[in-house]
Amino acid sequence: MANNKVVVALGRNAFSDSFPKQQERVKSAAKAIADLIEAKYEVVITHSNGPQVGMIQTAMTEFSRLDTKYTVAPMSVCAAMSQGYIGYDLQNAVRSELLNRGIYKPVVTLITQVRVDPFDKAFNNPTKIIGRYMTKEEAEMEEKKGNYVTYEEGKGFRRIISSPMPIDIYEIDSINALLDANQVVIAAGGGGIPVLDQRTTLKGASAIIEKDFTAAKLADMVDASMLLILTSSDNVVIKENEKEEVLGELSVAKAQEYIDEGKLDPLTNLPKIQASLNFVVAKSGRTAVITNLSKAKEGIALKCGTIIK
Repeated sequence: MANNKVVVALGRNAFSDSFPKQQERVKSAAKAIADLIEAKYEVVITHSNGPQVGMIQTAMTEFSRLDTKYTVAPMSVCAAMSQGYIGYDLQNAVRSELLNRGIYKPVVTLITQVRVDPFDKAFNNPTKIIGRYMTKEEAEMEEKKGNYVTYEEGKGFRRIISSPMPIDIYEIDSINALLDANQVVIAAGGGGIPVLDQRTTLKGASAIIEKDFTAAKLADMVDASMLLILTSSDNVVIKENEKEEVLGELSVAKAQEYIDEGKLDPLTNLPKIQASLNFVVAKSGRTAVITNLSKAKEGIALKCGTIIK
């Protein structure tokens, strides 16, 4: 029997930092996902949580300033909140879209924890900027707590946190059980809740995992045949000087060449290509596609997008 399992990774263009706008945007994502389900694919969905996690972190920090009885929410808690909030909107939109097409298929959001290595070098080199702008005094207070801050010229200070690599997904057995029960699963949103394994305890880490790397790990662990990364662009584009190179179908060797030569933007395209490569090389017969959310159906048919196989 052919493997028709696909992990769909939704970028931030599928969501919004406004409640009404997000509910509208997820309808487009739901249509793209319903197209795949209608075509008889088994679908696991994961998604970005930026800027939502920053919005939640900012709100909780402000709340603690207004009422000192309350403490600032740890990043792991903010990540969990973002998974629930985004999952709520997304699962209802997908459910409605499927029912409107006469398809009954349960949709479930799973709060998902992802193990990271406490010795990951990323903890000494934070890259993810979050939260509101702070004064110099507030930034100094953050540093006293052991947090990192960065300065943006003319704007102020913001907190910056680490982005370690995902090692394991703790709820993977539950995800696979739900897939076996013919359900659509939304999991590992925002890269998952980063946790450190401390014997019988999972301790939240002050980090944000790059969602593309977690998407690749998730796709590998559910043994999907395809990783479909949906963004705001039809293809990955490399801009060098005034020239643009649109990436179509790539061999594993060619994709690695682009990475080695440093041609990919480290904050946008590099994680997508590297995560796709990680997934494809882990097992033969796999394909990764990076394309526009509006072209999900064409992408899964390999008619558009940046394709690695």
